[in-house]
Amino acid sequence: MIHASTADKTLLVPPVVWDEHEIVSAFSAYLDAPPDDSRRRQEWTLFRLCATAAEARRAHAFDTLLALEHLHGFTPLPHQIETARNVILNLGGRAILADEVGLGKTIEAGLIIKEYQLRGLVRKVLVLVPASLVLQWTRELNEKFRIPAFAQRNEWSWTQYDVVVASIDTAKRDPHRTLVTNTAWDMLVVDEAHKLKNPRTRNWQVVNQIPNKYMLLLTATPIQNHLHELHTLITLLRPGELGNAGQFAAEFMETGRKVKDADRLRNNLTQVMIRNRRIDGGVVLPPRHVRIVPLELSPEERRLYDAVQTFLRGRYEEHRTSGASVLSLITLQREICSSPYAALLTLEKMGKRTKREDVRTAIAELIRLGEQIRTYTKVEAVLNLLSEIDDKCVVFTEYRATQDFLLYMLKRYGIPAVPFRGGFRRSKKDWMKELFAGRMKVLVATESGGEGINLQFCHQMINFDLPWNPMRLEQRIGRIHRLGQDREVYVYNLSTKGTIEAHILELLQEKIRLFESVVGEIDHIVGDESTFAEFDEAILDLAMSSRSDQEFRERLSAYSDQVLQQWQRSHPL
Repeated sequence: MIHASTADKTLLVPPVVWDEHEIVSAFSAYLDAPPDDSRRRQEWTLFRLCATAAEARRAHAFDTLLALEHLHGFTPLPHQIETARNVILNLGGRAILADEVGLGKTIEAGLIIKEYQLRGLVRKVLVLVPASLVLQWTRELNEKFRIPAFAQRNEWSWTQYDVVVASIDTAKRDPHRTLVTNTAWDMLVVDEAHKLKNPRTRNWQVVNQIPNKYMLLLTATPIQNHLHELHTLITLLRPGELGNAGQFAAEFMETGRKVKDADRLRNNLTQVMIRNRRIDGGVVLPPRHVRIVPLELSPEERRLYDAVQTFLRGRYEEHRTSGASVLSLITLQREICSSPYAALLTLEKMGKRTKREDVRTAIAELIRLGEQIRTYTKVEAVLNLLSEIDDKCVVFTEYRATQDFLLYMLKRYGIPAVPFRGGFRRSKKDWMKELFAGRMKVLVATESGGEGINLQFCHQMINFDLPWNPMRLEQRIGRIHRLGQDREVYVYNLSTKGTIEAHILELLQEKIRLFESVVGEIDHIVGDESTFAEFDEAILDLAMSSRSDQEFRERLSAYSDQVLQQWQRSHPL
């Protein structure tokens, strides 16, 4: 096997490894010929012709992926193999991989990288991912594909290693940015590429400046808010493919975020994007069983909850009249549904910030009621469930304060548990995951901490509190109910009767099933931030302005129908 570019640096031979017999023969004849002999020129011509012919033959040989013989410990699914073949054969190594959540976009990207490496077309590879996924990507490439990937740690990593996995936040900062954009990368892979939806951000600009021959953009949600975002991604990938922004808008967009000529747009997208869906590919996950655990608040907890509702209604009217932000009120409303402990911490902060004596007095009374609570209904429910579950379990909460309180109570009862949250460095996240996999029974995760963590080895989940955004519940469950899960999954949703949380759970059950009946799979809108961008504020408004629970439920149902209709109008995929 000869690497032609190393034999004679003065000759413009492609840096590709050839092993065909005729190339070896032609190149050997070329080297043996006298330097000034006409025969040397003839042999050189023959060599180039052989190389061109061999390259053409190799192009056809992509029908059989060489990478399939170099995998370790797993067998890719048919849709993953077909995606890799399609990217290489038809899309020229530049594509958006937009599979639904959990269908293995990482596997598809690994297959494509490995295939190009084996054929000598790729050496320098840069993989840009969220910081929490750097080690996960590095391990997948090394262990499953035998690709010697290196997790970037310092300035010289960019040039010292051929395959570098790094966070995009690091890559966009100097001096890293200069080093990254001055390196000729054969392939650039960007995970969570929907975060590049705005061309004015530093993320988009740095990716746009990175030299590359091949590019893969991975995202389950290529459209999150507006069709312009899809155009922005395609412009990164293939500038001019769908015209400039103005031409794209004129051809495919109407006012009110409606799509014009959706069929033609979908047809055009097949030239740059591949989207696999579970329903199409026959990918079947083990069943998941979702059980609602209805809970009755203790008298002390009920007094605090009702008092907080009265306080919130008064403050909400004042904020709405004055135009002040209601963010702190949303936080308090959600925390009182999560745990009194979390709500009390927020009330203390509100009391310190306010300059009004009447508000300070009202908050002090709420804190007094909270301090009288001795029995925490949800904590007792978790302890009871864990005593019945002879297996590892993930407990999800939205709030750090609730997480800390849960960890304290679990330790008090001798239940081994570890935390997982967004503020951890990636090395600590990796350590916590290993501890959970190896020795601990419980992992207590916050919403932000759960992003990007794959826990297929776990089969039990308790949702200590429920997110108001219906999609986030699906994202939580997707941490364990995803490709690679080989056992049935059990999910327990704690629901406190007579609270907003109970009404939200009713919505989650009813509307998620409705979404599925309309769009096929919930994953089409998981992560779609725009669909529920104003959901929290809208729910608070409905709760504070409704005169009864029945009125609140009816208005909440009507609002969610409106959200679904809006999503359908703005999404052609």
